[in-house]
Amino acid sequence: RNDVPFVFSGVNANPSRYGFDQRSNVTGIMEQEHILQTLHLIREIAPNVRRIAVLMDDDPTWIGVSARLRAAVADLPDLEVVSWDTLRTFEEYRQKVEAYQETVDALAVLGVFALKDEQGNNTPFEEVLRWTAANSRLPDFSFWGSRVELGTLAAVAVSAQAQGRAAGELAREILVEGRSPDKIPMRPTLKGRPVISLARARQLGLDIESSTLLNSQVLTKYAWE
Repeated sequence: RNDVPFVFSGVNANPSRYGFDQRSNVTGIMEQEHILQTLHLIREIAPNVRRIAVLMDDDPTWIGVSARLRAAVADLPDLEVVSWDTLRTFEEYRQKVEAYQETVDALAVLGVFALKDEQGNNTPFEEVLRWTAANSRLPDFSFWGSRVELGTLAAVAVSAQAQGRAAGELAREILVEGRSPDKIPMRPTLKGRPVISLARARQLGLDIESSTLLNSQVLTKYAWE
């Protein structure tokens, strides 16, 4: 029904995929990565980061994520992405991580769910991240808090609270102020949730400013400890 207002949150695909852009009764909050905020956070933790490599599996999810990352990096002229690697096996991933130890300053770890093992099965992403923490000397980052719990150094994750609050504000505009949903732009939230693995920082020999820690969720242990 087009006469019932509909407000969504947590949609991480393009709203046109669901036909939302064609509906006059729909608006909402998109779930998009806090890329610039994450890049700023990783450079607060490791100020010498200038050259990064991006690692991802071949799942189509990462096409949109990497496009947004490319756009964000373009706004940071002193940061260079030296490689965008699409990998299909865990062995390829290990080889790339080992090769980058002396050539880049940090790793952006995106896709870790579809890396095949020797039998052609997906390697559990927990295993991928645990191996990375044990074998890489480079600061690493992603955009999801679950990665930090499993050994990645840092992320500014999407805040579920911010998503819900923003959707509620849109609903108020419709129900209280009388605005039509199609007059309210669909948009992502701006406030994220910084998450830092202090265990990983210590392993890498990084001293983090107390102000950075105070403004972040700090994980003192790895999930497997």
